[in-house]
Amino acid sequence: MRLAPAPLRLSRSPALLALALPLAAALAFSDETLDKVPKSEGYCSRILRAQGTRREGYTEFSLRVEGDPDFYKPGTSYRVTLSAAPPSYFRGFTLIALKENREGDKEEDHAGTFQIIDEEETQFMSNCPVAVTESTPRRRTRIQVFWIAPPAGTGCVILKASIVQKRIIYFQDEGSLTKKLCEQDSMFDGVTDKPILDCCACGTAKYRLTFYGNWSEKTHPKDYPRRANHWSAIIGGSHSKNYVLWEYGGYASEGVKQVAELGSPVKMEEEIRQQSDEVLTVIKAKAQWPAWQPLNVRAAPSAEFSVDRTRHLMSFLTMMGPSPDWNVGLSAEDLCTKECGWVQKVVQDLIPWDAGTDSGVTYESPNKPTIPQEKIRPLTSLDHPQSPFYDPEGGSITQVARVVIERIARKGEQCNIVPDNVDDIVADLAPEEKDEDDTPETCIYSNWSPWSACSSSTCDKGKRMRQRMLKAQLDLSVPCPDTQDFQPCMGPGCSDEEGSTCTMSEWITWSPCSISCGMGMRSRERYVKQFPEDGSVCTLPTEETEKCTVNEECSPSSCLMTEWGEWDECSATCGMGMKKRHRMVKMSPADGSMCKAETSQAEKCMMPECHTIPCLLSPWSEWSDCSVTCGKGMRTRQRMLKSLAELGDCNEELEQMEKCMLPECPIDCELTEWSQWSECNKSCGKGHMIRTRMIQMEPQFGGAPCPETVQRKKCRVRKCLKNPSIQKLRWREARESRRSEQLREESDGEPFPGCRMRPWTAWSECTKLCGGGIQERYMTVKKRFKSSQFSSCKDKKEIRACNVHPC
Repeated sequence: MRLAPAPLRLSRSPALLALALPLAAALAFSDETLDKVPKSEGYCSRILRAQGTRREGYTEFSLRVEGDPDFYKPGTSYRVTLSAAPPSYFRGFTLIALKENREGDKEEDHAGTFQIIDEEETQFMSNCPVAVTESTPRRRTRIQVFWIAPPAGTGCVILKASIVQKRIIYFQDEGSLTKKLCEQDSMFDGVTDKPILDCCACGTAKYRLTFYGNWSEKTHPKDYPRRANHWSAIIGGSHSKNYVLWEYGGYASEGVKQVAELGSPVKMEEEIRQQSDEVLTVIKAKAQWPAWQPLNVRAAPSAEFSVDRTRHLMSFLTMMGPSPDWNVGLSAEDLCTKECGWVQKVVQDLIPWDAGTDSGVTYESPNKPTIPQEKIRPLTSLDHPQSPFYDPEGGSITQVARVVIERIARKGEQCNIVPDNVDDIVADLAPEEKDEDDTPETCIYSNWSPWSACSSSTCDKGKRMRQRMLKAQLDLSVPCPDTQDFQPCMGPGCSDEEGSTCTMSEWITWSPCSISCGMGMRSRERYVKQFPEDGSVCTLPTEETEKCTVNEECSPSSCLMTEWGEWDECSATCGMGMKKRHRMVKMSPADGSMCKAETSQAEKCMMPECHTIPCLLSPWSEWSDCSVTCGKGMRTRQRMLKSLAELGDCNEELEQMEKCMLPECPIDCELTEWSQWSECNKSCGKGHMIRTRMIQMEPQFGGAPCPETVQRKKCRVRKCLKNPSIQKLRWREARESRRSEQLREESDGEPFPGCRMRPWTAWSECTKLCGGGIQERYMTVKKRFKSSQFSSCKDKKEIRACNVHPC
């Protein structure tokens, strides 16, 4: 993707800048540090040289480039995240990008440009406009900006971040606040560069994926498809690094293509399940019609999945419809941390990407297959003027969805546990707690609780306490140490450092109802993960209670039931349907009677109206080739159903046929059979006789030409006498004989018994002027007697040669 850098702009009011910059400066640098910097130097070089003290191994702050690449592609946009691991936080920050081995005191030392994502959180520095800082100084744990990589030939780039926390600035030349990216070689251009490290975490972790579609007419008004806007069913999986569902710079598989163009996850799921050794969980969630509705009307779709040490990556995709081949999703999101733990939460805003299989530029462009297929790439605001995301200034595309991935459980022995619930309090000890533990092995304790609030509310010294429980004493002869521990402290506001708010854990699940039937109470708890460093008391509640009902009527015949299960899917895919939920008998009535409580419930459910889901059809394909190679034939064309068949009946025809006409087929010459040989043309001596055949069909449209129609061969009757007078006499006799025979044939005599014939017609004209032609004459039946045989009384035809002399 080539994203044009947005122009650097300061949208803050002068009053806000006047307030923010002095505060940031006051928080970022101590007076002693600033005094050491010559006033003649620019602010960019001053922020590079201003450093505070920090402890070795301080890794609660991190600078991350999306995808954790080691290389950058010139002109490509990258999401950069600066974060603090709870319970840490930061008040201010500075983010810069320098060419390798440059000091930063010159404009040309800086590489690439930053792009603001949230103006409420970030802004460009007024005295160093190539750097990004906070908009207002306040407690925060995470910020994000885009960084557009510099042009080719820049070389390696160092991204650096400084952290402001309690008047101390942490600006690291190495470690978690510094990221080095080198220019990617052009031969690898277009390939997603996302090196994935081996996972060192233990056990398994369970996550919940929740998808929030934000694509609506309000957020994306240009050409928004009011009818049939939707998100297709979510499909994905947790997998190893040996399997790729999809990735930027790669080519879409057939499964990805069907999701991208048709919204169908069937082929994609088949491909995922074929990789059974590389996939741990198949991720699936329902489609959303329409694409956006308030959360109080429709819950966001979600799905649960698991990861382990070898299959610690997660990928998914969903089509935004209608569209040519546009989708959103995550590719190979790593849920394993470098500290051998499992990521607690991932929140990612999503922009659409192009699968490279269709060249349409608008939501409802007709089908236009991309041939050859192109690589998967993010959509940009400069792709095409007709694009719904087009921005002539090249700004970033407004996110169309957000995905939240939360860890909900961990199973098995864990290597590194961050305490986000009561069961996980096993690590995060303070430095003084990491001393060698002298607890005997025969004493089994629970983990230490968090420190209590300080006993003193003034600046006089007080105490705070923590405690643990003795679970078991395996050897009574060995005493077990105390279960309480104390530490000196002072009241609020007496610490040298500023106070901070207390950090709370997530709520633990609700307890069982206090009674087995009727109205009772249930509760849930959370705990203080970190008390304020100034020793003040946390005012946030650590317990909640609410009413609960197990059985409304309690009697000896009452039975104890489980909680209701989740509702089944609606029986209808559109319109009105029914859904059910079930529960089971947990304890039968004490009097032995049958349990009368209902174990299933049914209620109506409303899906999108059937008629509001139209037939989404692709444009007609090109006409096929004609079914014949010449003459008349048939040809066809097809179109495809783009909407899911189960969403509604579609009676539109998907195939059409029509007649087609190609140039006429060649017709070869057709001839009759050869006639009988004629009489010899000489009554004595050497002569010749001929035979002929007729042309029944002349060749047409390039057919085979006609062969010869006359053949001749030599003949010899007898030797001619040497006396010419005798010869002439014989000729005269032969001529008279033939004439008399002809006269007999023309009479009503015996040659044609049973019928009376008309006389012979005159000979037709010769078919050729030279080279041998033919003549014909006919005799037809004039009258047929009743006693005649049909076979002996029929029309006659004679053929003779003519013009046999050479041409």
